[in-house]
Amino acid sequence: MSQPAIIAYADCFSGISGDMFLAALLDAGLPETVLQDQLALLQLALPSMTMTTVRDGALRATRLTVTPEADQPHRSWATIRQIIQASNLAPRIQEKAQAIFAVLAEAEARVHGCPADAVHFHEIGGLDALVDIVGAAIGLDYLGINRLVASPLPMPRGWVTCAHGTLPLPPPAVLEILHHTPVYGVELAEELVTPTGAAILKAAAITFGPMPAMIIRKVGYGAGGHNRADGLPNLLRLVIGEDTTGCEAQTVQVVETNLDDWSPEGFPYLTEQLFTLGALDVVLIPIQMKKGRPGFLLQVLTDEAHSLAIKRCLLTETTAIGLRFRTEQRLTLPRALISVVTPWGVMQAKRVETPGGPVVTPEYEECRRVANEHGLPLRQVYAEVACLGRAATQPEKENP
Repeated sequence: MSQPAIIAYADCFSGISGDMFLAALLDAGLPETVLQDQLALLQLALPSMTMTTVRDGALRATRLTVTPEADQPHRSWATIRQIIQASNLAPRIQEKAQAIFAVLAEAEARVHGCPADAVHFHEIGGLDALVDIVGAAIGLDYLGINRLVASPLPMPRGWVTCAHGTLPLPPPAVLEILHHTPVYGVELAEELVTPTGAAILKAAAITFGPMPAMIIRKVGYGAGGHNRADGLPNLLRLVIGEDTTGCEAQTVQVVETNLDDWSPEGFPYLTEQLFTLGALDVVLIPIQMKKGRPGFLLQVLTDEAHSLAIKRCLLTETTAIGLRFRTEQRLTLPRALISVVTPWGVMQAKRVETPGGPVVTPEYEECRRVANEHGLPLRQVYAEVACLGRAATQPEKENP
């Protein structure tokens, strides 16, 4: 069976900032020397970094202090993108860092009403922000984190002073970044979620919600730069472990509606539209509705990121005037497409990793094509592909 994916949970009970996230990665096992060596590939004169162990209340944590430039230039998103692309960092690290900066640029562009490439970052355009964001991409890659899940984020009140002047909390850029993200209000008049911290989660996290199923291997605490006025710990907790449920998102939305005035001949077209929009599964079930009328239960399985588009499609393409939806948990087995050499050429099949060992399932469309082309019974093609696929996935026997 393939190795389990590494999953991390960002427990943001006191919010998040870029330096807190990077400090948590360091506390969880990212070596400081690796971070320094990788950041040097940016080919810039980097600011000094100090990593210290601190206590916040009863908890030990790592604090990362990055000394900013004396006169930080206001670099544009286009300039930052060029710096990252011109570096010798691995492409996957470049892509992750650029994705985080892109989230920031798009949010700032919406706030200030200008094109994203024309956005000139202020605090987040300095080398200290480059360290936080590129460092986050380096740490996620080094620790082998395949999936990042984050908790809902606390939203304080009050005001914050920055290069743009005095702004209400949460900062406008943070609210732009956190569209479609679960948040909750707290009675605290100080900044808890910074734009950089919000962008890291928005770009890197696959979902927001409770801690996912995992076998915990490491826990890292990253300390913020100030003490909370209410005395609670100002820390970010990063829990890293082995995913026990496969590589797919396990928290899903079930969206459904009852239809008694809709022609089912449009179902194939509707299904195509829904799968294009990111549906995981679509089911149409005959039911008997009130007054004895026949109807259908239309049910769609989706993740949170695609649920809004799915709902709009259902309300547009069917006669539904309302929808029901709920969040559920699911368990899936790891699976992958494989190529099977057959008498009819190379065919695609699905290899599913079960607790009892791998199972090979032929792809219907591939088998249907071969059966039509060669005038064979479909079940014969199915059986042959399954047999050859199982043989190809068996480990080789050692020579006696």
